[in-house]
Amino acid sequence: MKTRAAVLREMGAETPYKDSQPLKIEEVELDTPGSNEILVRVHAAGLCHSDLSVIDGNRPRPLPMALGHEAAGEIVEVGPGVKDLAVGDHVVFSFVPSCGTCDYCLAGRAALCAPGAKANNEGVLLGGDHRLHQGNETINHHLGVSGFAEHVVTSRRSAVKIDKNLPFDIAAVFGCAVLTGVGAIVHTAKLRAGQSVLVVGLGGVGLSAVLGAIAGGARQVIAADIAQDKLDMAKQLGATHVVNSSDEDAVEKVHSLSGGGVDIAAEFAGVAPALEFALAATGKGGTTVTAGLPHPDTRLELSPTKMVAEERCFMGSYLGGHVPALDIPEYVALYMAGRLPVDKLLTHRIKLDDINEGFDRLANGEAIRQVILFD
Repeated sequence: MKTRAAVLREMGAETPYKDSQPLKIEEVELDTPGSNEILVRVHAAGLCHSDLSVIDGNRPRPLPMALGHEAAGEIVEVGPGVKDLAVGDHVVFSFVPSCGTCDYCLAGRAALCAPGAKANNEGVLLGGDHRLHQGNETINHHLGVSGFAEHVVTSRRSAVKIDKNLPFDIAAVFGCAVLTGVGAIVHTAKLRAGQSVLVVGLGGVGLSAVLGAIAGGARQVIAADIAQDKLDMAKQLGATHVVNSSDEDAVEKVHSLSGGGVDIAAEFAGVAPALEFALAATGKGGTTVTAGLPHPDTRLELSPTKMVAEERCFMGSYLGGHVPALDIPEYVALYMAGRLPVDKLLTHRIKLDDINEGFDRLANGEAIRQVILFD
């Protein structure tokens, strides 16, 4: 079949993207689903910094590539071997397909799935195939999803069945923003009720972390960013305190508020100064988590002596340390119960043809979560 998709053919385009148009809306050929694959009509897809980092060249991927990894839709066809999903089911995509059989998957660490990582790096589906073409030209898949398209074929292992009562625009953010942000706090850092939390970088993922810290029982949630409008939103969502991280005394403010440094500091900005701030604001015996993805050449200076003497823990978090098939339905249930109001993160609903303008807003910090609606 033919479908429309946002295709990236060259990284590092000049901004504004409205003028340079790095993403072209093209008609592409989509193969029928193969073994253990599904064909999904996409209803909504979120714009994320992980997409932007491919556009600007910070996360190189094989090109040409149909972008998009945070999306939700309805199954319209299942391939051979798919027994647990059916036509008409609603699904959210996970940006790491988990094979379920490698050592990492068997240990409950789906984010580290070895075949999934290999497939994502090569721009193919979990089974090793491409399903997108333009004549004789192969189009690569983005993180097994390529969700900026009207229809997609993905591995069954890239999809999680969800409650049909959940609107698609809200459902989409569970596949990345919610998993990454909430998971960094409750899974990776293992938040205990009554602890203090600092969240640095208040985009869609960071504000999801704020909501996760509140839902997880943190006694104090300090939100930090350099943009006042994002600090205001964090306060509206329930953060107990906000700090402008560009202030010279920002670290001292966090130490004063928390009584010597927070128990958990989580960084989502994807830049070295933000991570350095999170580390400096973490108290003795505390945990610093980063889920940001700066350029691969970025380096930090750490004091091993300080890490040892203060029994610090410094951790990375990918996919929020989740098993998506287990955790996405639980988070959806929390949302439906009113305890995880992620709908408040959606600031723009746009059309596929407006995607480049959407990435301008994202790059300029003018949006929290933008969602493309295909209906």
